Amino acid sequence: QVQLVESGGGLVQAGGSLRLSCVASGGILSINGMRWYRQAPGKQRELVAAAISGIPTNYADSVKGRFTISRDNAKNTVYLQMNSLKPEDTAVYYCNADLLLSTGRWLYAYWGQGTQVTVSS
Repeated sequence: QVQLVESGGGLVQAGGSLRLSCVASGGILSINGMRWYRQAPGKQRELVAAAISGIPTNYADSVKGRFTISRDNAKNTVYLQMNSLKPEDTAVYYCNADLLLSTGRWLYAYWGQGTQVTVSS
């Protein structure tokens, strides 16, 4: 069964750092398109960072210069390094990826279950 499992969230003080991980499992050959979204209480889900073939393509203006998206092909893992965190970064963070399976089939825009990030002031 294909899964995207996020981890690395938690409680951190403003100015601190966290690194989120998103591990793809279940017959995954590679990850191509990859994205991190977040959803704060009472707000719509928003795109935070995106990359194709491990190359960042865009960041939300609110995180530019602070967040970095990356990929480890060997581990089928996508990362989001978050530095200089602010209370307004508090949200549930979701991984979303385009996955090439060992069967040759593609799964597009596959979602993880999310991980909570809370930044205290």
